[in-house]
Amino acid sequence: MTSPKSRKQALREFLAAGPITAIGEAEWQAALRALAPVSESYLRDLLREAGLPFAQPYAGIRQKSFMDLELDLRDMLAIYAEAMRAGDRSRARYCRCQVIAAKDRARFLARRPNTSPEKKAQKDEMAQWMLVWLENPEVFPVWVEIRKRYCNSTDST
Repeated sequence: MTSPKSRKQALREFLAAGPITAIGEAEWQAALRALAPVSESYLRDLLREAGLPFAQPYAGIRQKSFMDLELDLRDMLAIYAEAMRAGDRSRARYCRCQVIAAKDRARFLARRPNTSPEKKAQKDEMAQWMLVWLENPEVFPVWVEIRKRYCNSTDST
């Protein structure tokens, strides 16, 4: 009896099967099928480790720094707004789901018992940014500029 392939091995085989230089919708859907069952967040991590660039909304929302967070939320806004203009409710909903998942992750990390006070404050602030995006995505760019100017919340820790 052979052991099942690891997700990393399955990804290596998937990437070797064809020339993939970036992750767009077609590549994302194909990778999800090839590695099924796999969570989107884990697949995203594996693809990032492989060094492949992503298109939104498949890139998700990075939270390593406020700069990453802002960039990803602005990029997600562009995709979301285009989807809304085009009447593509499914794509718009997918964008929102990515932001919701990232907000939930930030809150989870902020509430872990072993999270330092500095990291807790950072993740709480990041969750606030995502809540603003979720409440009114079009307001986010102006809000974040004001927030950065007056709250000095852009330390990249």
